[in-house]
Amino acid sequence: MTRAMGAAMRRIHVGNALSAFGLGFTVPYLYVYVAQVRGLGAMTAGLVLAVFAVAALIVLPFAGRAIVRRGPLPVLLTALVTAAIGALSLGLAGSGATVLAAAALLGAGQAVMQPALATMIVDCSTAETRSRAFATQFFLQNLGLGVGGLIGGHLVDTTRVSSFTVLFAIEAAMFLLLAVVMSTVRIPHSPRIGDTPASSSAKGSWKQLLGNRAMVQLSVLGFVLFFACYGQFESGLSAYGVEAAGISTSALGSALAANTLMIVVAQFAVLKFVERRRRSRVIAGVGLIWAVAWVTAGYAGLGHGSQEMATAAFVSTYALFGLGEAMLSPTVAPLVADLAPTGMAGQYNSAFALVKQLALAVGPAVGGPMGASLHAPYVVTFLLFSLGISVLAVRLGKRLTDVQDRPWLAARSRVVARGGATSESVSA
Repeated sequence: MTRAMGAAMRRIHVGNALSAFGLGFTVPYLYVYVAQVRGLGAMTAGLVLAVFAVAALIVLPFAGRAIVRRGPLPVLLTALVTAAIGALSLGLAGSGATVLAAAALLGAGQAVMQPALATMIVDCSTAETRSRAFATQFFLQNLGLGVGGLIGGHLVDTTRVSSFTVLFAIEAAMFLLLAVVMSTVRIPHSPRIGDTPASSSAKGSWKQLLGNRAMVQLSVLGFVLFFACYGQFESGLSAYGVEAAGISTSALGSALAANTLMIVVAQFAVLKFVERRRRSRVIAGVGLIWAVAWVTAGYAGLGHGSQEMATAAFVSTYALFGLGEAMLSPTVAPLVADLAPTGMAGQYNSAFALVKQLALAVGPAVGGPMGASLHAPYVVTFLLFSLGISVLAVRLGKRLTDVQDRPWLAARSRVVARGGATSESVSA
C-alpha cells in the first residue's frame, strides 16, 4: 500500500467510526421516540422502521450506477447531506407524515453510505490489505455503535422531547462532520485482482452483473447469511428469548452487549486466523458456528434448565453470532470487491447491499412471529439455514478462481515474478 492510499484509508476509517457513533445515538431509541415520546403510536413506529427498509430498496439499484459513473466520493457526500437533513428533521418532526418523510431521507442516506464507503475502501487497498481494511471497518462500526448507544442512553429522557431532539441533532452533526472529513480524501486507483471472468468485465449493467455466476451465488449466500443472523437479532431471536427462555430485558441487553464485545475483542485475533485460509471455507465455518449458536439457543428456551443456565446460554448464543460476524467481515466484503471487474466495484457493492436490505426486511417478518410462538420450529428452521450457509459456501468455492478464494496467492505470484525478473537482469 502506498503512502497516499494509507492516508486515504485512515480518513475513511475515521469516517466509518463517526457515522457509526452517530447512528448509535438514535437507532436503539427510534421506536420509543416515535411511539411514546411523540405519542404517534406503535403503528407509526412500525411504519418508520419499514420506511427505512423501503427507502434503501428504492435507492440502492441507482446508487451502484451513480458510483460507477461519478465515483464513490460525490455519491457519499450526497448521501451524508441527505442523511443529516433526515436526522435533524426526525428530531423536529411532530406529525406522522413528517416523521415518515424524515425517516425516508435518513434511510436512503444511510443505505447509500454503505456501498460508497465500501468502494472507497476497495480503491484505497490492495488484494493483500483488503481483508484487514474491511475487518478494521467492521471493528470501528461496532465500537462506534456501542459507544454511541451507551452515551445516548444517558442523554435521553422519555419525559422530554428536547432530549431526543438533541440526540438527532448530534447524529446530523456526525454526518456533516463525516462529510467534511471525507471531502479531504484523495482516492488513488489501486491495482485489483485481474482474473475475473472476461464475460463480466464489460462496462456495467445489472444484466452483466447477473451474468457473473460466482457473484450470483455469493448474493444468494449473502441473503441467507443476513436472513439467518442479522435479520433475527432484534426480532425473532429476542422474541424467542423473552417468550421461550424467560429472558429479562436487562439480560437481552447483556446478550446484545456480548455480541458487540465479542466482535471488538476477537476481530483482529480472528483476522490472523482467516487471512491465510480459503474464503469459502471460512464462510462454511461460520455456518457451523452459527449452527452451534442455534443449538445453544434451543437449550436456552427448550432445555428446561434453571433460569440462570437459560440466561447464560442465551447470552452465549449472541456471543457465538459475534464470533461468526468477526470471521465474515474480512471475508465477504473483500470477495465482493475481487469479483467485480475493474471500475465496477460500486455496482457490485450496491447489489450486495441490496441483497442485505432484502434479507433484513424479510428476516424479521418471518422470524418475529415464529420466535414469539413457534419456539421449536423456529430454532430448527434457523439451524437448518445455518447448515445451509456451509453447503452454499462450499459450492461457491468451486466457482471461485484460486486467487479469489486465496487472495494471498496474488501477492506471492508478484514476489516470484519480481524475483525472476531480478535474476534475469543479473544473468544478462
